Amino acid sequence: MRIRREPQIGVFLATVLLASFLTGCLGIGGKKKAAPDTTQSAEPDKVLFNSSMNDIQHGRYTVARLSLQTLINSYPDSEYLAKAKLAIADSYYKEGGTSGLTQAISEYKDFITFFPFLDEAAYAQMQVAMTHYRMMEKPDRDSTQARAAEDELQTFLLKYPQSPLVPQAEQHLRDVQEVLAEGDYRVAHFYYVKRAYRASAARLLELADRYPLYSQSDQALWMLGDIYEKAEHREVSDKYYERIVRDYPLSPHAEEAKQKLVADGIPVPQPDAASLARMQHEQEIPRQHHGLLQNPLKLLKSGPDVSMAAHAGQPNLNPPNESIAASEILRPGPGGAVVVGGEGGGGSSSGTGSGSVAVETVPAGSSANATVVTPSNSPPATGSNPAQPVKPGAPAPPSATNPPANGDKPAATTKDPKASKAEKDKKNKESTSKKKKGLRKIIPW
Repeated sequence: MRIRREPQIGVFLATVLLASFLTGCLGIGGKKKAAPDTTQSAEPDKVLFNSSMNDIQHGRYTVARLSLQTLINSYPDSEYLAKAKLAIADSYYKEGGTSGLTQAISEYKDFITFFPFLDEAAYAQMQVAMTHYRMMEKPDRDSTQARAAEDELQTFLLKYPQSPLVPQAEQHLRDVQEVLAEGDYRVAHFYYVKRAYRASAARLLELADRYPLYSQSDQALWMLGDIYEKAEHREVSDKYYERIVRDYPLSPHAEEAKQKLVADGIPVPQPDAASLARMQHEQEIPRQHHGLLQNPLKLLKSGPDVSMAAHAGQPNLNPPNESIAASEILRPGPGGAVVVGGEGGGGSSSGTGSGSVAVETVPAGSSANATVVTPSNSPPATGSNPAQPVKPGAPAPPSATNPPANGDKPAATTKDPKASKAEKDKKNKESTSKKKKGLRKIIPW
């Protein structure tokens, strides 16, 4: 038994000595010593950024923004500074809601201000436009967000024409302009049905010139042509019929517009090749048609329906013009006067806005063979009627120096201011006495 155990003990002791010897050698040399992991302690800004991005992905937006704000305040020279600023804006955008989207717009604009030369600045500008796009309402409601989205998308396309987001921005701009044009068209069509042609034409003019890609632009041009034709201005109405034939050759009004041009002896223009190709492309795009069961659900939707928006063509990149050209004649007024929409009218539906002028046509052969233009907001001359020009050979209008016949009252008389004041005081006393008498009938004391 003793002889068998001694070799086992010796082998065990030899193994322990060899292991300790090798460990000492490696410790002395230090060449094969493993380096400690100092990643987390050396890059705390990276740790904060990664943890905040994880929070955003899981919907913990408030916690993520606290971490990102800590990174911005504690590490102003960090390489993650711009990414953290943009991530804060993205967290508000993803959170949604009116307050969240409003704050997102402010954060994105701050990013553009502080980092205008980074590639992410184009993305931030696009997100500003998309935030207004998300808050856009239906055509018959407030158009503030739609107009803001149009302005921001136009800014993006003009400022970043080489961005890969340009096709997406162009399509969103077509959608926004479809909604804006639809709102103007509904108001114009309402006035058109009510035969308030001046109010209808004021909106149709801007619609036809500003939104040529609108799905009902051909109908708007047809309504304009009909309005001017009823006003006996065929030279103006034929221009709109020409636009229908040239720019909207596949319109249902194209054939009838050709017939009207032929009847007036005007050559029919050839269809524009680009417009024809665009309309053919639009007809091939499948449109979403709402059935009877889907229409009630459509009423519950807060956003607008952009299914009829164009998918081809260059959208309008010019800002809106609030004035209407002064050469647009709407309809003849009484006494041969023609009302013209002047600058500053801005599509006023009243018809007698501050920007309109009355054009009085004097018959030929008179001493004043010219066109007299009288601003509508200027006071009329004493003893004259601005709506009816004086014809040659006609008797002069009644005035203070030329009293009318048959005992009529003069058109203008000079009154003493003291006498008029005395008359007013007398009338006030009479009215007061009548009130007292009436009260005495009801209340005897």
